[in-house]
Amino acid sequence: MWRLHTSTCVRRLDARLAVAALAAGLAAVACHPGDRALSPTGELAIGTWGGANAGVIVTDTLTHVHIGCTFGDIPGRVKPDANGRFTLDGTYVLRAYPIYVGPTLPAQFSGVLNGSTLTISVAVNDTTTGKVVSLGPATVVFGKDPQLGPCPICTVPGSRMR
Repeated sequence: MWRLHTSTCVRRLDARLAVAALAAGLAAVACHPGDRALSPTGELAIGTWGGANAGVIVTDTLTHVHIGCTFGDIPGRVKPDANGRFTLDGTYVLRAYPIYVGPTLPAQFSGVLNGSTLTISVAVNDTTTGKVVSLGPATVVFGKDPQLGPCPICTVPGSRMR
């Protein structure tokens, strides 16, 4: 009888531990949205990434970046390396608000992804003044709305703000 009682208790304890482990695992997945920040192919997840004075909109063909009242584009989706880092060429508009003046300038985007947080900087080759303009670093989080103050964010990536 003692043996039956002990094995019943052990089975109940094992079942409770299994349920607790499952609940902990599900909670860990729910609490780590960074797992959603990358697609199955390792690219930044499609959607909006927001932060203070910055925003990033990722589509299947474009990564659109706002830092303050300026914006630029990286063709395609960003695929960070194994350390979460990237450096890519694209274009940028420094004179975008309150009136779009342009022109579109060559730029280099660099950043690092840590969980669901993306830190990004841009070096813009301002060919009109002959200087390199550095923007950032700006920090955005996947699934958060950009907080750009008086500056509008493009609703259609790659479009000119009006």
